[in-house]
Formats: sequence, structure tokens, C-alpha cells
Amino acid sequence: MNRHLLGDTAVLLGRSLRHIARSPDTIITTAIMPIAFLLLFVYVFGGAIETGSESYVDYLLPGILVITIASGISYTAFRLFLDIQGGIVERFQSMPIARSSVLWAHVLTSLVANLISLAVVLGVALVVGFRTGAGVLGWLAVAGILALLTLALTWLAVLPGLTAKSVDGASGFAYPLVFLPFVSSAFVPTESMPGPVRVFAEHQPVTAIVDAIRDLFAGQPVGADIWTALAWCVGILVVAYVLAVVTYRRRVA
Repeated sequence: MNRHLLGDTAVLLGRSLRHIARSPDTIITTAIMPIAFLLLFVYVFGGAIETGSESYVDYLLPGILVITIASGISYTAFRLFLDIQGGIVERFQSMPIARSSVLWAHVLTSLVANLISLAVVLGVALVVGFRTGAGVLGWLAVAGILALLTLALTWLAVLPGLTAKSVDGASGFAYPLVFLPFVSSAFVPTESMPGPVRVFAEHQPVTAIVDAIRDLFAGQPVGADIWTALAWCVGILVVAYVLAVVTYRRRVA
């Protein structure tokens, strides 16, 4: 991004963050569902699920973090949809600002808001018994994967924000993303699943991502999982970014 784009994005980012600061219920709402899932599985289902020697909350947390991101990015589509329907994007386009700064501001706002939500969920997990053997590099690697996943899914969320015909259509696209971890290794080992479901679970992106994060939290070698996770994140990010930019240019042309 050039200096003009950076400056315009910073101004619009400040606008979006002020909106969130005035309405913190957005972050609270984003964190409520993952926390509810965390408590439900730990205290109701956890005793009936065999995951090996590690505690179930340690096994469960990576999937809950993915659900937190999937839940949070729906607000990106929602906010972008409202800006377009309210005419504010057209007003921005009439000003001497970089066109793509509007999208970048929404994306970076999502990144900041989701990182806060992730910190809240992680704090609750520590209270209910989550423990980690990860060092500084392990934590940095986990943060990097989660940030990259947030960026990838946020650019994906831009598409319904630009094309939806209603508020429900803009935010509702995230529901399949929220439930995708349930057909992965996030909650139970894939070995316990029936054949076709197991094949799908083992070859979808959430499994590679949660397995890599789980190994990093445990301080264990991550092997090929981390490269598979990064490949999925980068692939989704590139495709979603290109489609979002093309759709945006057509939308404001």
C-alpha cells in the first residue's frame, strides 16, 4: 500500500474502531457463543469424549478459537452492507481518497475486534483449566495462524457485504463457517467418525488448522500440519482478496 492509501485507511480505520468502542456489545456478542460452546463441551460432553492423555479443554480450545473468528467476521459483512446501503461508501468515493481504503479499513477493524474476542475466550479457557507448554515462539506462531485465518475469512466476508440484498443475507453467510469445525478434529478425533465423514473431516482446512494450533500449545513438533494450515489460509486469502476487489470495483463503478 502506498502512503496515500495508508493514510486514508488509517483515518477510516479510526472511524470504524470508534463505532466499536461506542458499541462494545459487538465484541461481547461475538465471544458469547464460543464461550458457551467451550463451557458446554467441557462440563457436559467432555467426560464422555476420549482424546488421549491431554485434558479435554486443551484439546477443545483450538476449535473454539476458530469458531470465535468465524462468528466475528459476520460483523464485517454486516457493517460493510450498512455502509453501502446507507450511501456512505458513495460519499467516500466522491472524495479524493484511495478507493480500496474503504475495504482495508473494514478488514483491519475485523482483525482488531477478533483479536480482542480471541483474548476474551482464551481468558475464559484459562479459568476453566486450559494449560499450555508453549514457549514464546509457540505463542507467536499461534497468533500468526489466527491472524492469517482472520484476514482470510474477513476478505471472504467482504463478498456478501458487497452483494447481499438484506442484512440477514450479509451476516448469515458465516453460519456454515461456524459449524464447519464440528465436522473436523476440533471436538473429537477423526478416527471415531464413519468413513465418508472421516475423509471429509481429515481433508478440510479446519482440521489442519486446529491440529497445528493444538501441537503448538502442547509444545510438540507440528510436522506437516502447520504447512497445510498455512497453505489453506494463504489460498483462501488470495482467492477471497481478488474476488472482493473485483466485486468492489464493479459495485462502485
